[in-house]
Amino acid sequence: MKSINKSTILNVIRLQGPVSRAEIAKVTRLTPPTVTNIVGELLRDGWVVECELGESTGGRKPILLNINHGAFNVVGVYAGVKTIRVLSADLAGNTGDEQLLAVPSRPTVKTYTDLLTGAVGSVVDRIRGKGIPLLGIGVGMHGLVDPREGVSRFAPNLAFTDLPLRSILEEKFNVSVEVENDVRARAVGESWFGHGRGADPFICVHVGTGVGAGMMYEGRLLHGPSFTAGELGHTVIDPAGPVCGCGNRGCLEAFVSGPATLERARRRLAAGEPSLLRSRVGADGEQLSGPDLTAAAAEGDRLAVEELAETGRCLGIALANLINLLNPRKIILSGGMIAAGAFVLNPLRRTVEERVLSTPAKEVSIVVSELGERAGVIGAFTLVLQKWFEPQQE
Repeated sequence: MKSINKSTILNVIRLQGPVSRAEIAKVTRLTPPTVTNIVGELLRDGWVVECELGESTGGRKPILLNINHGAFNVVGVYAGVKTIRVLSADLAGNTGDEQLLAVPSRPTVKTYTDLLTGAVGSVVDRIRGKGIPLLGIGVGMHGLVDPREGVSRFAPNLAFTDLPLRSILEEKFNVSVEVENDVRARAVGESWFGHGRGADPFICVHVGTGVGAGMMYEGRLLHGPSFTAGELGHTVIDPAGPVCGCGNRGCLEAFVSGPATLERARRRLAAGEPSLLRSRVGADGEQLSGPDLTAAAAEGDRLAVEELAETGRCLGIALANLINLLNPRKIILSGGMIAAGAFVLNPLRRTVEERVLSTPAKEVSIVVSELGERAGVIGAFTLVLQKWFEPQQE
């Protein structure tokens, strides 16, 4: 109970600081002596600082408290298929040291974990070299993740199963480690530093190599009993559609992911359709990339425009289903396919408008994440901040 009270007080100071002890007691409904004792411990341990005097209500001016943002650091890790990104931050989310590594094609588990621990070690060494205490490490990993055990159960695009990320990193660096699905971690990051602030409930949807969603309701991530909530990419939008990597037919991911969109364009190129892309990436389109497709669309290339629009329409169908089912206030989009901008977003929004019931349509907004390419790693270090400021009660 004391630990929960301490986190509750910390979070009030984080959200409302500078704030007085009396105001903390009022907001938390804790007794003034309890607040005074816990604040004394937080001051002693360096979590908070006394910063200024507040307005008097008749007696002495109260001393105000604020978070001592630079007292501790956290580390976030985006454990991706193509890249590993590691980033440090202080208690306010101000970012510091960063490490970015490319992941080779089809790495072994050892190769991947060596890259991961090496990148984390580089950032951790710099933090400790400055004499700053490290609170913990957060990891966002694609695929099926068990956050309670800190294990990547199945990373389909890396072909890894039961990778014990928490135990590997805790043994190596002797700090607590939080492990979460990468898109769910993004949702936590958005709730602190992005479009998710004040937007509960909201859904993050990431569209890249794969497709996933992270859903926040009343400040909590939705996991489900098997920690698979949010597998939007494997909801079916056409039973007669193409075979998905999961083995089912017609999954959303088989229509809107980066690889799926590029494969449709390649088939049309191979069939001989005219396109600016033919002279740039060859008749078979083997070297075609997402930026190539977007650049061609910007020049008015019909094939590119049509394929990006098809991705937008299919994603719009899925989002309309989400809105009708879950009634969120906001949907936050990210990922390589969303980077195509209006070529995907305009048909997406038109499709949503056509298919969403009028009542939930009035409540929801669809926006693009402002956290950029660091969204995954920001979400990862926010997992650690959340543990200290917003402990999730079972």
